[in-house]
Amino acid sequence: QLQLVESGGGLVQPGGSLRLSCAASGFTLDLNAIGWFRQAPGKEREGVSCISSRGGTTKYADSVKGRFTISRDNAKNTVYLDLNSLKPEDTGIYYCGRSVIRVCVLSPKAYDSWGQGTQVTVSS
Repeated sequence: QLQLVESGGGLVQPGGSLRLSCAASGFTLDLNAIGWFRQAPGKEREGVSCISSRGGTTKYADSVKGRFTISRDNAKNTVYLDLNSLKPEDTGIYYCGRSVIRVCVLSPKAYDSWGQGTQVTVSS
């Protein structure tokens, strides 16, 4: 059974850091691009970052460039998102998704499977 499980969220002060993990089971992670998305209350899900199937290409939303870093460990079937210099506007539920294509895109329409999400709250 295909499954994505996010972990690593929590409450952090502005300027703090978190590492999110997306562990996959039921399929081989290196056949698909993987993306991270977030959704704040009352807002649509937005693309944060994605990484191509073999890790050669990454993309970031302008709002997180220079602060977030995506990486993947195909041997562990896991994708990571390092969040640094966090701001209150980074608050939301973070989801990882499996793309239906190998290339990296930040549109949720390209993703067919999602995890349950992990809450990130940035507040003093």
